[in-house]
Amino acid sequence: MSGRRYRRTATGALLLAPPCAAALIGPFVTDSPVPSEGMPYARGDGHVLGTDALGRDVLALLLRGGASALGVACAAVALACVVGAAIGLTAAASRSRWLDDLLMRPVELLLPLPSLLVISVIGVGWRGHPVAVALAVAALNVPAVARLLRAAAMDAAGGPVAEAMRLQGESAARVLIGHVGRAVLPVAAADAGTRVGSAVFTVAAANFLGLGLDPTSPDWGVVIAASREALFVQPWAVVAPALMLVMFTVGANLLADGLLPRGETTRGKERAWNR
Repeated sequence: MSGRRYRRTATGALLLAPPCAAALIGPFVTDSPVPSEGMPYARGDGHVLGTDALGRDVLALLLRGGASALGVACAAVALACVVGAAIGLTAAASRSRWLDDLLMRPVELLLPLPSLLVISVIGVGWRGHPVAVALAVAALNVPAVARLLRAAAMDAAGGPVAEAMRLQGESAARVLIGHVGRAVLPVAAADAGTRVGSAVFTVAAANFLGLGLDPTSPDWGVVIAASREALFVQPWAVVAPALMLVMFTVGANLLADGLLPRGETTRGKERAWNR
């Protein structure tokens, strides 16, 4: 690993550490719900980062809200990658035009839909439930993942190695997973690393606009929305959760870019997007 890539990786890991630690450890060291122990937007009085509009400790909210803020987005991206990869790789390896169209055309209908519209529609039945937000974000990402991986898999699926495996009697599943899936793995991993960041901000935006979790939730996006009018009175109520979101997204991108084989990944993504 070159010095530049090492610094990028180390910086990404350092940026990821605080928000990930808060999301993983925070729920075990804070009360649920976070109690209202102080005056609204107070500073000091035992509150390191002050209090929010409900008198809740901002530091406790940071520790408690990371699980939903990051967990929902990561779960949504994981689901989108699994579903999108299954659709895209199957379409690439099918060697059948009608099956390709049958798999790709329905998911492409979601591409022009506004993200917040999809979130609001799905959230009607599961108001305030994190599963609703995760499903909405996953549905928004499936078409892009499927198209990218289908394009990236076309060369591998029609190449000599795949043809040799078919002639040797290998099953379609083994060709698809063992060869085609491994060939597009760097592209998929690089795309997932950047997609997590956008998913985090999509979830935060939905919660900020009241389309996601309950307004009293400790989720970082909800806290930012609830405290935005007091930005100049008690800035930490807004700045602290916003800083956590920024650190996570920037860190995830730097870490993914530093760990993956840059040349192979870049060429793969270029081939995929040029198709």
